[in-house]
Amino acid sequence: MQGASHMLLEEPFRLASVLSPAKPKVFPSLTKIVGTLGPNSHSVEIIQECLTAGMSVARFDFSWMDAAYHQETLDNLRKAAQNVKKLCPVMLDTLGPEIQVHNSTGEPIELKAGNHVIITPDICKALSAEILPIKFGDLAKAVKKGDTLFMGQYLFTGSETTSVWLEVVETSGENVNCLVKNAATLDGPIFTLHASQVHINLPTLSEYDKHVISTWGSCNSVDIISLSHTRSAEDVRELRAFLQAHALPDTQIYAKIENSEGLDHFDDILNAADGIIISRGDLGIDLPPENVFMFQKTAIHKCNLEGKPVIITRVVDSMIDNLRPTRAEATDVANAVLDGTDGILLGAETLRGLYPVDAVSTVGRICAEAETVYNQPLQFKKVMWHVGDPMPHEESVASAAVGSAIKVKAAAIVVFTFSGRAARLVAKYRPTMPILAVIFPREGSDPSKWRSYGTTQARQCFAVRGVYPLMGSTDEAETGGLTKEEYGIKLAMSYGRSVGIVKPFDRLIIFEKIGDSSVVKIIECEG
Repeated sequence: MQGASHMLLEEPFRLASVLSPAKPKVFPSLTKIVGTLGPNSHSVEIIQECLTAGMSVARFDFSWMDAAYHQETLDNLRKAAQNVKKLCPVMLDTLGPEIQVHNSTGEPIELKAGNHVIITPDICKALSAEILPIKFGDLAKAVKKGDTLFMGQYLFTGSETTSVWLEVVETSGENVNCLVKNAATLDGPIFTLHASQVHINLPTLSEYDKHVISTWGSCNSVDIISLSHTRSAEDVRELRAFLQAHALPDTQIYAKIENSEGLDHFDDILNAADGIIISRGDLGIDLPPENVFMFQKTAIHKCNLEGKPVIITRVVDSMIDNLRPTRAEATDVANAVLDGTDGILLGAETLRGLYPVDAVSTVGRICAEAETVYNQPLQFKKVMWHVGDPMPHEESVASAAVGSAIKVKAAAIVVFTFSGRAARLVAKYRPTMPILAVIFPREGSDPSKWRSYGTTQARQCFAVRGVYPLMGSTDEAETGGLTKEEYGIKLAMSYGRSVGIVKPFDRLIIFEKIGDSSVVKIIECEG
């Protein structure tokens, strides 16, 4: 049965299979999993387990802890990646224009529904249930009576015992008088304040972010920067210029959409960014709950048509404290896969959650199962229609590669590339089999080093649905005198066999660029 959604089911066989024992999956899901590393995923051992369980991207959230802590975590990631012989891109998440309330005593603050509280920029005043000092002087200018504010340590977890809703009653000078809408205990050293659908006059790329990027980010050659609270395409352009000026020209920018301003300028942001992260936590505050799903589906659809990676957040919050997700969360993950998301981002689930490895493996299993009923033919037609006729040569050959792979039931598509662009182009047509991207380093690059042209591009491919990069070589000692094509095919076959996706007599589709032309070939694996 083929419906209007991105789902393909055959009844009654599919429903019957639900009751059958799950078949062990040798290869991970095509959908990528981003894991945020922190206190409960800091050691080499746990990171190694997360990578083995299916984590494809490691996220470093600079809204907490210092650079020294994150450096130690990154060093552990590199050791773990080396141990499991896996590439893993580093995603640096910026702080952005956050308004923070600092609790110097660390004592919990009890707020009761119906009481009033004053938010003031006078940081000399002591924090209490009546006074909340913030490091921002223009809040009273930005908000008006009836506006909604939200505050909490772990913002937007959905737990109303640690997060509070506030309604603006009036402004007086620089102070904002608010009505407490629900009882809550604000605990921890820092609370974050969010003003719903209100423009906050703070730069998207803060001075703190610039410092982190120019020091820690530059030193570690980060692969991706998640630009928090992206509000316009100009935000992306500003960051790109900053990266150029700090020797990070190859670092990709994923615009994080988490407020109504970003939603209003989404098309322009999508055009300027390398990828999109739909941050449903903050977005769920700026939008009415009934509207969040529509933006998610629309945004994913637009990203798919443009062939740019899209990642969604806040899917299995309950796994912070529990070994299993709720039924609704499991369904939410599957629906995101059916909509066409490239990746699922785990935040607190892996950062401070009790079961980081289980969170990764559970989400991976749900994604893999949803992929078996993903309506690829419908998505293929939509992308073809969007690209239009006549198609550019590279689009034509990439779509032909995917079409051929499906017709001959190929085990994988092998793509030879320098920049990763060819692999992303093939992924745009959402093949049902993995894309093994053999990435060759540019002449003069040393692929053994973390920072080199080729290794960076290979790691970045790990954020794209279905793409699994393999680092190639141009060294004759390693290639054994084989041609680039022969060596690349041998490398792809060897990897495919090692992970169980390529068997004797399986067919592979080879996609490569020769001169100004792109070529598609079909080969059969040796017996």
